Amino acid sequence: MGDSMSLMATQPSSPPPPCRDGLLDVGDSHTLWFEQCGNPAGIPLLFLHGGPGSGCSPRHRDLFDLTRFRVILFDQRGCGRSTPRGGLDANTTAHLVADIERLRAHLGIARWLVSGGSWGSTLALAYCARYPAACLGAVLRGIFLARREDIDWFFEGAAPRLPEAHAAFAACAPGPGRLATRVFDAVLGADDARALQVVRHWMQWEESLTLGRAAPLPVLGDDDAARMLDKYRVQAHYLRHDCFLGHDGWRGLAQQIAAAGLPVTVLHGQDDRICQPAAAQLLRATIPHSRLTMVAAGHDPFAPAMRRALLAACADPLPPLPGPK
Repeated sequence: MGDSMSLMATQPSSPPPPCRDGLLDVGDSHTLWFEQCGNPAGIPLLFLHGGPGSGCSPRHRDLFDLTRFRVILFDQRGCGRSTPRGGLDANTTAHLVADIERLRAHLGIARWLVSGGSWGSTLALAYCARYPAACLGAVLRGIFLARREDIDWFFEGAAPRLPEAHAAFAACAPGPGRLATRVFDAVLGADDARALQVVRHWMQWEESLTLGRAAPLPVLGDDDAARMLDKYRVQAHYLRHDCFLGHDGWRGLAQQIAAAGLPVTVLHGQDDRICQPAAAQLLRATIPHSRLTMVAAGHDPFAPAMRRALLAACADPLPPLPGPK
């Protein structure tokens, strides 16, 4: 996706200026860290990180053409450099959607292209459905629809792919019933040592699925342990509540985006073992005018084929924009 004639990017004759960061008080005792990179006169592009809970990294800048775009990245509530890190109070999808719109107003941006992967694709659907007039379009990668079946796929459904690695994961939270519930209970519990033990096994299972082979149990120093505990507590908080979207909530969001005619490109790895390709196909069917590309990659956005697909999707021309309502 690209731009309309009224939003043509100014191409700089020299490398893009350094990134500029800042903090935004969004209320509820939460402060968001944000960063602007690339061409200040370029097309505004908002990047939404995954997780929930992960935060942004400098590598995310490499997913976009910084000569063409003014890229805005931010750490969602409770994540990364936002404060309080790991904060769960007043931290729901509705809060995040309101934060994004507050950030847009703070930066004085009329419309921006919205790009998100994994959980970021879910949040992008929620934001674009609520504020379609503020969006040039959406580029979504590694689709996660936040259905109960999507969550249970990760925790149990994918087990046959790597049975021995999954057995080690399941053993860290023994007991009857749903594995996801047992994991969330442990991670959100008051026993930090127990929570960290389960987090390390959660990380190991996630990395094993990403690699397609058993990964070693991560060894964490004190600082990394505290950071990962905060990250996975945010993630457990969201997944325990089905990302605060309700049963099949993604569908209503997609239908609103379809009704608004917002341009949407969907990218999904053919070998994605974290988020099933069927979710991307379902989203494409629910937004009939969207475009779906299956990429020879897995869930990793930095895989060369996926990065090329992201750059190409953002470069495609947008249709003419309607005037302000």
